[in-house]
Amino acid sequence: MFLDPKELRGQIESDVTSLLYGLAALALLVGMIGIANTTLVAVMERRNEIGVRRAFGARRRHVATQFLTESAALGTIGGILGTSIGIMAVVIIATTRDWTATLNPLYTLPAPTIGLSTGLLAGAQPAWRASRIAPVDALRAQ
Repeated sequence: MFLDPKELRGQIESDVTSLLYGLAALALLVGMIGIANTTLVAVMERRNEIGVRRAFGARRRHVATQFLTESAALGTIGGILGTSIGIMAVVIIATTRDWTATLNPLYTLPAPTIGLSTGLLAGAQPAWRASRIAPVDALRAQ
Protein backbone atom coordinates (compact mmCIF):
# COMPACT_ATOMS: atom_id res chain seq x y z
CA MET A 1 0.00 0.00 0.00
CA PHE A 2 1.58 3.25 -1.20
CA LEU A 3 0.49 6.75 -0.37
CA ASP A 4 0.11 9.47 -2.92
CA PRO A 5 3.18 11.77 -2.65
CA LYS A 6 0.96 14.84 -2.22
CA GLU A 7 -0.99 13.16 0.57
CA LEU A 8 2.24 12.05 2.26
CA ARG A 9 3.65 15.58 2.02
CA GLY A 10 0.46 16.99 3.57
CA GLN A 11 0.67 14.53 6.47
CA ILE A 12 4.33 15.35 7.09
CA GLU A 13 3.62 19.10 7.02
CA SER A 14 0.75 18.61 9.45
CA ASP A 15 2.96 16.59 11.81
CA VAL A 16 5.79 19.15 11.67
CA THR A 17 3.32 22.00 12.28
CA SER A 18 1.88 20.17 15.30
CA LEU A 19 5.37 19.57 16.63
CA LEU A 20 6.29 23.25 16.26
CA TYR A 21 3.09 24.35 18.02
CA GLY A 22 3.94 21.99 20.86
CA LEU A 23 7.46 23.41 21.10
CA ALA A 24 6.04 26.95 21.10
CA ALA A 25 3.67 26.04 23.94
CA LEU A 26 6.56 24.52 25.87
CA ALA A 27 8.65 27.66 25.32
CA LEU A 28 5.76 29.81 26.60
CA LEU A 29 5.47 27.62 29.68
CA VAL A 30 9.20 27.86 30.39
CA GLY A 31 9.06 31.62 29.85
CA MET A 32 6.10 31.89 32.19
CA ILE A 33 7.94 29.97 34.90
CA GLY A 34 10.98 32.21 34.43
CA ILE A 35 8.92 35.40 34.70
CA ALA A 36 7.07 34.10 37.77
CA ASN A 37 10.36 33.15 39.42
CA THR A 38 11.97 36.50 38.61
CA THR A 39 8.98 38.41 39.94
CA LEU A 40 8.84 36.30 43.09
CA VAL A 41 12.55 36.89 43.77
CA ALA A 42 11.99 40.63 43.22
CA VAL A 43 9.17 40.56 45.78
CA MET A 44 11.30 38.76 48.36
CA GLU A 45 14.30 41.06 47.85
CA ARG A 46 12.20 44.20 48.03
CA ARG A 47 10.17 43.45 51.15
CA ASN A 48 11.55 46.55 52.86
CA GLU A 49 10.59 48.75 49.91
CA ILE A 50 7.09 47.26 49.94
CA GLY A 51 6.84 47.88 53.69
CA VAL A 52 7.93 51.52 53.34
CA ARG A 53 5.50 52.11 50.47
CA ARG A 54 2.66 50.54 52.42
CA ALA A 55 3.60 52.52 55.56
CA PHE A 56 3.45 55.76 53.56
CA GLY A 57 -0.03 54.98 52.33
CA ALA A 58 0.28 52.80 49.25
CA ARG A 59 -2.65 50.43 48.99
CA ARG A 60 -2.45 46.76 48.18
CA ARG A 61 -3.59 47.37 44.63
CA HIS A 62 -0.72 49.85 44.12
CA VAL A 63 1.84 47.26 45.16
CA ALA A 64 0.18 44.56 43.06
CA THR A 65 0.03 46.90 40.06
CA GLN A 66 3.74 47.66 40.39
CA PHE A 67 4.75 44.00 40.20
CA LEU A 68 2.18 43.17 37.52
CA THR A 69 3.57 46.00 35.41
CA GLU A 70 7.11 44.67 35.84
CA SER A 71 6.12 41.13 34.87
CA ALA A 72 4.06 42.39 31.92
CA ALA A 73 7.06 44.40 30.71
CA LEU A 74 9.25 41.30 30.97
CA GLY A 75 6.74 39.28 28.95
CA THR A 76 6.33 41.96 26.28
CA ILE A 77 10.08 42.42 25.87
CA GLY A 78 10.48 38.65 25.70
CA GLY A 79 7.81 38.42 23.00
CA ILE A 80 9.45 41.16 20.95
CA LEU A 81 12.97 39.72 21.34
CA GLY A 82 11.85 36.16 20.64
CA THR A 83 9.99 37.18 17.52
CA SER A 84 12.91 39.28 16.32
CA ILE A 85 15.35 36.41 16.80
CA GLY A 86 12.96 34.03 15.05
CA ILE A 87 12.54 36.37 12.09
CA MET A 88 16.30 36.86 11.84
CA ALA A 89 16.84 33.09 11.92
CA VAL A 90 14.32 32.54 9.11
CA VAL A 91 15.86 35.29 6.98
CA ILE A 92 19.44 34.08 7.59
CA ILE A 93 18.61 30.45 6.81
CA ALA A 94 16.62 31.43 3.73
CA THR A 95 19.40 33.63 2.35
CA THR A 96 22.14 31.07 2.98
CA ARG A 97 20.16 28.46 1.06
CA ASP A 98 19.02 30.85 -1.70
CA TRP A 99 15.37 30.53 -0.68
CA THR A 100 12.78 33.26 -0.57
CA ALA A 101 11.85 34.06 3.01
CA THR A 102 8.11 34.41 3.51
CA LEU A 103 6.76 35.60 6.82
CA ASN A 104 3.08 35.79 7.65
CA PRO A 105 2.35 38.90 9.77
CA LEU A 106 -0.57 37.06 11.38
CA TYR A 107 2.00 34.89 13.16
CA THR A 108 4.53 37.57 14.06
CA LEU A 109 2.47 40.63 15.01
CA PRO A 110 0.58 39.10 17.98
CA ALA A 111 3.83 38.06 19.72
CA PRO A 112 4.11 41.17 21.96
CA THR A 113 0.47 40.74 23.01
CA ILE A 114 1.02 37.05 23.74
CA GLY A 115 4.14 37.99 25.73
CA LEU A 116 2.16 40.63 27.62
CA SER A 117 -0.59 38.20 28.57
CA THR A 118 1.97 35.56 29.52
CA GLY A 119 3.77 38.08 31.74
CA LEU A 120 0.52 39.16 33.40
CA LEU A 121 -0.51 35.58 34.02
CA ALA A 122 2.92 34.63 35.37
CA GLY A 123 3.15 37.70 37.61
CA ALA A 124 -0.32 37.43 39.13
CA GLN A 125 0.61 35.18 42.06
CA PRO A 126 3.82 37.02 43.03
CA ALA A 127 2.01 40.37 42.76
CA TRP A 128 -0.81 39.09 44.95
CA ARG A 129 1.77 37.83 47.42
CA ALA A 130 3.52 41.22 47.45
CA SER A 131 0.25 43.01 48.08
CA ARG A 132 -0.40 40.85 51.14
CA ILE A 133 2.86 41.78 52.90
CA ALA A 134 2.02 43.70 56.05
CA PRO A 135 4.02 46.94 56.48
CA VAL A 136 4.95 46.14 60.08
CA ASP A 137 6.26 42.69 59.21
CA ALA A 138 8.22 43.97 56.22
CA LEU A 139 9.88 46.77 58.19
CA ARG A 140 10.57 44.53 61.18
CA ALA A 141 12.33 41.91 59.02
CA GLN A 142 15.34 44.15 58.30
